[in-house]
Amino acid sequence: MRGAVAVAIAAAIGNLLQGWDNATIAGAVLYIKREFHLESQPAIEGLVVAASLIGATIITTFSGPASDAVGRRPLLIASSLLYLAGGLIMLWSPSVSVLLLARLVDGFGVGLAVTLVPVYISETSPPEIRGRLNTLPQFTGSGGMFLSYVMIFAMTVSSPSPNWRAMLGVLFVPAVAYLVVTVFFLPESPRWLVSKGRMKEARDVLEMLRGRDDVSGEMALLVEGLGTGDDTRIEDYVVGPSDVGGDGGGENERDDQTVTLYGPEQGLSWVAQPVAGGRGSMLGSALALGMQPSSGSWHGSMYEQMKDPVVALLGSVHERLPAAENGGGSMRGSTLFPNLGSMLSVAERPGGGGEGWDEENVRSDTGDDEEMEDEEEYLSGNGDAEAGLQAPLLSRQSTDVEVSSEIQPASQMSMRRHSSIGGGGVEAASTMGIGGGWQLAWKWTEKVGADGVKRGAVKRMYLHEEGEVTPAAIGGDGGDTAATPYVHAAALVSRSMLYTKDVLIGQSPTEPAFANPPEAVAAAASAGHPVWRELLEPGVRHALFCGVTIQLLQQFSGINGVLYYTPQILDQAGVSVLLASLGLSADSTSILISGLTTLLMLPSIGVAMRLMDVSGRRKLLLWTLPVLILSLVVLVVANVVPMAAKAHAALSTGSVIVYFCCFVMGFGPIPNILCAEIFPTRVRGLCIAICSLTFWLGDIIVTYSLPVMLSSVGLAGVFAFYAVVCCVALVFVALKVPETKGLPLEVIIEFFNVGAKAGTLPEDEY
Repeated sequence: MRGAVAVAIAAAIGNLLQGWDNATIAGAVLYIKREFHLESQPAIEGLVVAASLIGATIITTFSGPASDAVGRRPLLIASSLLYLAGGLIMLWSPSVSVLLLARLVDGFGVGLAVTLVPVYISETSPPEIRGRLNTLPQFTGSGGMFLSYVMIFAMTVSSPSPNWRAMLGVLFVPAVAYLVVTVFFLPESPRWLVSKGRMKEARDVLEMLRGRDDVSGEMALLVEGLGTGDDTRIEDYVVGPSDVGGDGGGENERDDQTVTLYGPEQGLSWVAQPVAGGRGSMLGSALALGMQPSSGSWHGSMYEQMKDPVVALLGSVHERLPAAENGGGSMRGSTLFPNLGSMLSVAERPGGGGEGWDEENVRSDTGDDEEMEDEEEYLSGNGDAEAGLQAPLLSRQSTDVEVSSEIQPASQMSMRRHSSIGGGGVEAASTMGIGGGWQLAWKWTEKVGADGVKRGAVKRMYLHEEGEVTPAAIGGDGGDTAATPYVHAAALVSRSMLYTKDVLIGQSPTEPAFANPPEAVAAAASAGHPVWRELLEPGVRHALFCGVTIQLLQQFSGINGVLYYTPQILDQAGVSVLLASLGLSADSTSILISGLTTLLMLPSIGVAMRLMDVSGRRKLLLWTLPVLILSLVVLVVANVVPMAAKAHAALSTGSVIVYFCCFVMGFGPIPNILCAEIFPTRVRGLCIAICSLTFWLGDIIVTYSLPVMLSSVGLAGVFAFYAVVCCVALVFVALKVPETKGLPLEVIIEFFNVGAKAGTLPEDEY
């Protein structure tokens, strides 16, 4: 995982520069207004501070569509160039107008970084540590603020009139480092590359990020993630090893109920018995509960019924995960579930790793005998490594997994990516599933069309194991259960993006055509209906509502008010007087207080990084929001109720510290993390831009409404308003914000697709 960690740290430098800029302007404005005599022009003074905010808001409007069109990396490079240009212009700044231009350019860089860094980290990180890595921008942003305060404090102590141009312009030094990193180190997002059909580049990036050569399984997942998922269903199965050879078969191979599930490796399949109604699984039960009429107490079915179906579904997933997986998970998944291997996996070429994704993997028309002979050579390891490139996914070869486990070392390279369900034979591979306990598989379905012709198609399945089942429980003889375990699995089923062409049953039903190579699939997805229309898809609308609302609530929860008025609050508490007794000027004291407050955030963010993938995003919000409410209530009390000076100082100072520490653990980083996780690949940039635009507009409203609110309701009234907003946020999180820890991005999106339709379709549709 070192590759993913390294690029996340490098990308998060953009947020360090944002924090640096926020702190430097807070200190430099004291001296800017003296040089340009802005004491009598508060509007101009406010514009100098807010120009960066305005620039960020403007650029965010275009950043989403631009990143979906040209990529994440070019816009991160543009961000570093804008930071660099803004810093150099601020270093020069002969007039207020030039300074305003510099602040606007700098704001463009801020807007690109804040919008795209979370998206980039989400798209490059493995599910198990995605939350931890996406907390890095919060850490680097606070770290940048602290370093900047240290620099400004040193400058104010050494000189009564420090050079404000140097304060602001020194930004160009870390901007140069950021430019070098983005140009020479950061790769493009593999998900964006797949969406544009650039499969070889995506494979190379994934191999670097994951530190292994076999990434074909994840490549298949990324291609399957290009679909809209508007037909996703929850299905419930009991899955076990295939015990017959033959043609590989479809749903009708054994009886009307038995389904054959195919793994990505040739010669690997399982049989599955559907559970009627899909209510035996935790997903089916959660969905059914979410559709029941309201009844019972708040802690019972009423509360559950009020929950968003997505919250109920994902909550059920995490409640039933084994402890080890629930604490961040493992790409290996459960030992009961067979490794489904990697999509289109082939033996490595003598000169380097598989380029199969960059060739059209369409099998040539050969006779059945020749086809069988080629497949036997592939499985026996006697054929050319190139033969694997042409092997179909659903093969005529025997699908008994024990055949795979008996293969000799001659074929070890091609088969080392999976193990048999019984645990014997080949060692388990590094790509056990797609993360978070989920596996990727496909099933063959048959249907009669309106023209009366029977056709077959392939459905993509995200499978989640829910427990072991004995053969006796499904009508077996209860024999050797240790050697032949069966598992209860829930499945998110949708049409496949890789296998898109219906096949006439008379035309080789066990070999559905690989209608398009992945490049063609990606190109078709990108060239489909207008991107804006995808925002109207139920799942995308559902996710947008969640993302936009949580961004608004974050901004109105009081962070800017508390940040801007921290010196005033602590001064009233007597802290500033105490520090002034050390011989510091008023300016130095104010900057030192702000710096110390920022320093306290860093260990709290460190704790959040540790818990983000263990406790999860939702639990962190539910734990920290009540503390935010309590700290704001204490601030209100401290400003309303007469009390002794020491008590007032202790309550005010303690409340501010607790507020900051809890905010950066939960409500600070999590909205951006969630917004980077819940949207489909094709429109992720556009959707995150909408959420970021909401963030900046909320920031502007809060910033400019503060003076008005202070004059009308006072500081206590402002904090009371923030406390009410935090209460609303707590209810919203409890009912509408799902847990996304440890899940592949593509699986999260499917849950939003299912949840968005839960209230519009009858139960039997699921």
